[in-house]
Amino acid sequence: MKRLATVVLAGAALSFAFHGTSVAQGAGPGEIRVVLLGTGSPLPSVKRFGPAVLVQAGGKTLVFDAGRGVAQRLVQVGVRLGSIDALFLTHLHSDHLVGLPDLWLTGWLPLPVANRKGPFRVYGPAGTASFLQNLERAHEWDIATRVADQHLSRDDAKIAAKEFVEGVVYDEGGVKVTAFMVDHGELIKPAFGFRVDYGARSVTVSGDTRPSDNLIRHAAGTDLLIHQVAAAKPELLAASKAVQLILAHHTKPEEAGVVFSKTKPKLAVFYHFSLQGSPQVPAPTEQDVLEMTRKTYSGPLVLGEDLMEFVLTEQGVKQSGGPVR
Repeated sequence: MKRLATVVLAGAALSFAFHGTSVAQGAGPGEIRVVLLGTGSPLPSVKRFGPAVLVQAGGKTLVFDAGRGVAQRLVQVGVRLGSIDALFLTHLHSDHLVGLPDLWLTGWLPLPVANRKGPFRVYGPAGTASFLQNLERAHEWDIATRVADQHLSRDDAKIAAKEFVEGVVYDEGGVKVTAFMVDHGELIKPAFGFRVDYGARSVTVSGDTRPSDNLIRHAAGTDLLIHQVAAAKPELLAASKAVQLILAHHTKPEEAGVVFSKTKPKLAVFYHFSLQGSPQVPAPTEQDVLEMTRKTYSGPLVLGEDLMEFVLTEQGVKQSGGPVR
């Protein structure tokens, strides 16, 4: 099957370059490296793991959300689990944090791909501290047993949780992370997106949201805008109240196109695909998503896939697909 991750171009002036091979690990001086670790939804899929994005800049390694399979994807792109400087949570829906226990506890083990020293740092909205305290209680037997049996340091198994409100939530080594509120529905609060700035480069991650003016304000002029997308065929939408509710909490392709047109990123990328279907009505395809988006947006666009990489440089955004699989 021909890869759908091909960059779709429009317009004569292109502000980013193409590379057929994987981008080198890490980011160079003044650069930001971004990897889509997971681009899926709650639906279990081997093609699209749960939502997660890796951002590396200024010697910092940051992860945004920890969906299903985040630990496996990090290892695949050559990032040691114990090297994560901070994890940021957009909100507390399970599909955005079900991979967190694996990243936390496996990252603590004395393995070449893990071996964390110091606490696991997690930044999240209100409710994060309680969630993580209970998670520590749930895994107390495992932690205590490994401390006694393997002589591991309990300090390295601790979670340092920090809850935030809108504003700058992280500023270290020249890397600034700003959290901004998004609209994931009347009862799903708080929910956030993030913008990462490093020098003159920036990447914005939408998190889960329906069309949000606040996101448009914070993402304006960003180099790379990574945005969720949800879609269903009209006949399923008309017949299913459950699907109606899902789409009412997310951004549809045509709506995302309006967001991209207003923010004008150098490159727009879809992730967290929530494509709804049933045995009677198949889900829209990625090509359908592209065609719907093109009704309202004609700029540079990528249909994201797991393990796709981007490097933000002075020359623009370099993009490469993931490994052949």
